[in-house]
Order: sequence, then C-alpha cells, then structure tokens
Amino acid sequence: MTTRRLQLMEYGLLALIVGLYLALAYGYATRTPTWQIPDEPAHYNYVRQIAENGELPVLQMGDWDSVYLDQLKGSGFDPAVTQNIGRVQYEDHQPPLYYLVESVVYRLSDGDIETLRIFSALMGAGAVICAWAIVRRLLPSHAWIGLSAAALVAFIPQRLAIMGGVSNDSLAETLAGLVLLMVTIYLTPTQSAEGGDSRTAPIKMPVIMGLLVGLAFLTKTTVYYVGVVAGLAVLWRCWHEKWPLKKSISQILAFGLPAVILGGIWWVHGVQTYGGTDILGLQRHDKVVVGQLRTEDYIENELDGSQQDYWENLGETTFHSFWGQLGWMALPMPPRIYQGLLLVSLVMVGGVGVYSWQVRWPKSIHPVWGLFILGTLLVFAQFLVYNRTFVQFQGRYLYPALIPLALGNAVGLCGWAELGVRLIKWRWLPYLVFLIPLGLVGLAWYVLNDIVVLLP
Repeated sequence: MTTRRLQLMEYGLLALIVGLYLALAYGYATRTPTWQIPDEPAHYNYVRQIAENGELPVLQMGDWDSVYLDQLKGSGFDPAVTQNIGRVQYEDHQPPLYYLVESVVYRLSDGDIETLRIFSALMGAGAVICAWAIVRRLLPSHAWIGLSAAALVAFIPQRLAIMGGVSNDSLAETLAGLVLLMVTIYLTPTQSAEGGDSRTAPIKMPVIMGLLVGLAFLTKTTVYYVGVVAGLAVLWRCWHEKWPLKKSISQILAFGLPAVILGGIWWVHGVQTYGGTDILGLQRHDKVVVGQLRTEDYIENELDGSQQDYWENLGETTFHSFWGQLGWMALPMPPRIYQGLLLVSLVMVGGVGVYSWQVRWPKSIHPVWGLFILGTLLVFAQFLVYNRTFVQFQGRYLYPALIPLALGNAVGLCGWAELGVRLIKWRWLPYLVFLIPLGLVGLAWYVLNDIVVLLP
C-alpha cells in the first residue's frame, strides 16, 4: 500500500474517531438527566448570570448551601426541589472565558440546557485532534499511534459524560491540548515548518503559545500548568540553540507578554473583587464552601484517624471515577469493568518499558517528553494538594494531563506491538494498536445505554 493511501486511511480513521466522539457525546448530552453532571447547576448559573445581567458574577457567602445540595442530590433533582436551583452559584469565582462563549449560546437558545451541553461537547473535540497531532509530530515513523492516543481521549465514558454537560472542562482541555501541540512543534522544528535551519525560530511561534496560554489562564485554573510547560520550552530552546541574548529576550517577551496580559486581565479583576492577594478568588471560595467535607474531618470522623484507609479510598475512588462513575459520583460501573481497566492500564505501563528497550528514543524529542512528564506531575500534585484540604476523589480532575497520559498509553501499546512483530513477524501488527483504545467505544456505548438510564 502506498504512503499516500496510508495517510488517507489514517485521516479517515481520525475523522471516524472524531465523528464517533461527537455522536457519543451527543448521546450523553441528550440522555443524561438535567443537573446529573457534577457541578452543572453552578456552571449553568454562571452562564445565566452573564446572559441576563450583562456582567460577571461575584462569589458570595450563601452561594454554597450544603443542606440544599444534599436535598437536590438526595431527591434525584426532583422538580419540586429544583425550583430554587438558581441560587447554586459556587462556581462564580471561575475564570470567565468558557462562560462568556456559552452566554452567546444561552441567548440564542433561550437558555436551553441541552443546546449548551451540545456546544460544550463540540469544544471538547479539539483535545481529541490535538492528541493525534502531538503523537504524529513526535513519532512520525509510528504514524498510527496517534490514532490510539486520540481514541483514548475520545472514548473514556466519564470524559464523555463531562463533555456532554455544562462545564468549563471542555474548553480548558482543548486549550491545554493546543498549548502542548505548539510546544511540541516549537521544540521539534523542521525545515518545512520553519523555513530553514533548525536554529531559526519565527517570532510567531512563541507569540501563538503566549496567546494560547493566556486564553488558558482565562478559562480554568487546573490548566495553569501549561504556562510552566510552555515557558520552560522557550527557555530550553534559547539555551539549547545558544541564541544571542537579544534573540533570546525577544523570544521570551513574545511568549510572556501575551500570556501575562491576558491572564492579568483576570488577576486584576480578582484583586479588585476579592481584595488582597486573592487573584483567583480561591481564598473567597474556601470561606464560602462552609459544610463541604474537609479531609481532616473525613479522616478523623469517618476513618478513625487512619491515613492508610484515606490513601486507599483516594486511590480506588479516583481510579474508578477517572473511567466512569456517573452522576454526582453516585453511580459506578460494575466492579469487573474496573478490574479489567486496571489490568489493561498496568499492561500499558509495562509496554512503555518494552518500547524503550526495543526502540531508541530520538534525542530531538527528549525535551518534549520531559516537559510532558513535568506537566503530568504538576497536575497530579495539584490534585493531591487540593485533596489534603477537601475530599474530592474525582478522577476527572486529572483530565488536564489526559493527552500526556494518552501518549504514554499509545507508546505502551506500540511497545507490545513491536515485540509481537519480532516474535511472529507480522509487520501489520503495529498499525492495529489503535483498535484496543477504540474498544472503549463499546464501553462508552454500554455506559450510555445501561448506566446513564439509571440516573433519576
């Protein structure tokens, strides 16, 4: 088969993956009962306040009501209880970009939540494409590995549920993916991409990265790590290419100014609104969420002070909810599914080692790998730090690092496939590695038809 035909087949399969993602996300958006997605009432009310009041909301005491939230969840969001759901506004401190975009959809649809959900799912498709493009750039000799990464990002049932809801995660993940893609391109220059010697670097590259990082700053704090990754990418290339000081400063400023200016718009707003050093409204948030379960109380009162039980519960619940624990964490999948997913995950981790043993990593991609690993560690650290204050064992909080995780998964699959080629001499085996993550389509379909329908 010619290279051209292989490329067309690859593009066709990518289009199939994106199409299946959109179809499944549409199913989750339209079949999940209203409000049965974590924090959806608060996200929706943020959009509503912008659309109806013409200004950004401010997080205030009373926006979080533990008793009322328990009533809502306990009643299955019974219409008789949701009459006052408009006062659930504890997300009002969030950066505004997603909500500003959705406020336009709100006005056009007269506040129809299903329309808002579908548009949110559309925004989430960008992360799927970015996953493919990043792997394609890093490992061009293993072209179809990118399809494996894209399929993993696309078909995790829990992610489909979140993307099919009103939540700023969709735009945040896509912007994070775009930043990681630009970092990959910036650190793996080619003659065709940059028009000459690899030591050159058009100023537009750091400018684009800076703009994207700035937009991420305006979208969600959980993706702020991309600012560190992109900033270090610029510094690395300045040092590695031994650019003159003037050129290095121009690259740093080209990246830093757009990022700081865009982010600064929101940070100044935070200081003016919440005072002091509370640039993100997080200090106000900690004061507002009175009654939210705190880690020290959870360990002391529910676990009899056992740190071991705490870490076991955190690990198990986080793993389960990463793959699928529907509603407000109330509806898990059958245990055998988690057991199978754990086995596959461990096999994929082993596959990374197998790949590294068989294939020499090109030195040109070492910085990208290093920055992706750093970014993943920052996301995990942020998750753990947050959980030392509040009990939030939600695997979706790790999705900002989903593309690097998908890349590792794809490499693990390729490692076993390459070993299979050596053993059975079937050269087509590596091209089929994407079929394993594509199998998540079946799991996503099962969850949509057999578990989502159980939500009240």
